[in-house]
Amino acid sequence: MRMKINYINTFFITSILLIFNCSNSKVDENSDPNIVIILLDDMGYGDIESFGAINYTTPNINRLADDGMLFTNFYSAQAVCSASRAGLLTGTYPNRIGIHGALFPKSEVGLNTSEKTIAEVLKEKNYKTAVIGKWHLGHQKKFLPLNHGFDYYYGIPYSNDMWPVDFDGNQIENDNDWRKKNYPQLPIIENFNKVAEVRTLDDQAELTTAYTKKSVDFINKNAESPFFLYVPHSMPHVPIAASKKFKGKSSQGLYGDVIMELDWSLGEIIKALEENNILENTMIIFTSDNGPWLNFGNHAGNTAGLREGKGTVFEGGQRVPTVISWPRVIKKSTISNSLTASIDIFPTITEIVKGKLPEHIIDGVSILDLLKGKKTTPRDHFFYYYKTNRLEAVRKDHWKLILPHESRSYENVMPGMDGHGGKYSRITLDYSLYNLRRDPGERYNVIEKYPKIAQSLMDLAETARDDMGDNATGRKGKNTREPGRVN
Repeated sequence: MRMKINYINTFFITSILLIFNCSNSKVDENSDPNIVIILLDDMGYGDIESFGAINYTTPNINRLADDGMLFTNFYSAQAVCSASRAGLLTGTYPNRIGIHGALFPKSEVGLNTSEKTIAEVLKEKNYKTAVIGKWHLGHQKKFLPLNHGFDYYYGIPYSNDMWPVDFDGNQIENDNDWRKKNYPQLPIIENFNKVAEVRTLDDQAELTTAYTKKSVDFINKNAESPFFLYVPHSMPHVPIAASKKFKGKSSQGLYGDVIMELDWSLGEIIKALEENNILENTMIIFTSDNGPWLNFGNHAGNTAGLREGKGTVFEGGQRVPTVISWPRVIKKSTISNSLTASIDIFPTITEIVKGKLPEHIIDGVSILDLLKGKKTTPRDHFFYYYKTNRLEAVRKDHWKLILPHESRSYENVMPGMDGHGGKYSRITLDYSLYNLRRDPGERYNVIEKYPKIAQSLMDLAETARDDMGDNATGRKGKNTREPGRVN
């Protein structure tokens, strides 16, 4: 008799808990997920604990990986700021749409409003949208985020080193100095208006906190409707700075402090999602725009042994640490070794919300089946473009062909220290073939051993040149589009 009563009590309590949980959950089995993209600036492949970072901790990035999928072969669209961001938001190789390198404060080009962004796809599905952080796709009014599908923008319009301040954090007084001539005071923009200026390293130290607070506020205000929050951080791009909360906290120095603060920022965003009971149905994408700026020495990240860094098409320049979490869909603690890229995020999100892709060509492919745990290979090749539409390498499966070109190099020269950049060396490259499965550091050229594989990749390069052009060979390309222009 006592056992029967216990069963009844247990059933009663369980029923009450289920009712309570259902009434407090904002997850509808058929509802579209919230989307959060956290984009770090110049973070290296080896800068998170999962890929070997030491002397500081990244518990929130670790948690994201524990809750989701860690990507080991994920590539930024290009190894430099503006181009990389253009590719992420449009699902397109940035050279196809005329965005090259890093746009400067006097630039009169930007992302064309004819390009469809992730935000515009989601606006069509009644999402609330915001970008909080570094934009870098054109600082002129016509190029700012509110003209590209975002409801709200707060942040800096270009890189945090584009300001009239020297390496030691002092305002430059000499009117003939190159920085003073070309860089105005670094503005903070809200929507279309300048609301503040970043004038000192102490100001830089508060950017991560400011972005985090704005992000949490946006989540709290929009928790009842689907939203897209894009947080492109200014750090760890030099000049790096950490707030008083984190300065001196790591045993790796200032760079470690900065990464720990960025990890804290991710944790605050996760906490806000949890407190609003929407974490279960939120897709969080954590990645970097390109590899580390290695000639800044102790103020730069590391590549975990991959060759070279930012501004090169070697693996250290474009293979980036990436984690995607979506508890409702992605199995915990999974790893993907599939070839994937930031240009794949656009079509993936579009498929998830049953949105409409643009009529023009995009280059990304949906990786939704991969996220669902299916054994699939969404893409089998990737083109590495750099400079002004210059094709420099091709990857297919685990084979990578370097095409003839000149490149900056961080090898055989000493890096700078404490915010001062070192010099680059220059290298001239001929055709080189690497087996990335056995040689991810790209040290052993096996082109003479595998001529047929090299030829197949050369044929693939010709296809790309016919499609998107290659300035190194004078090819225009049949399917390129113009960037936006002021006039």
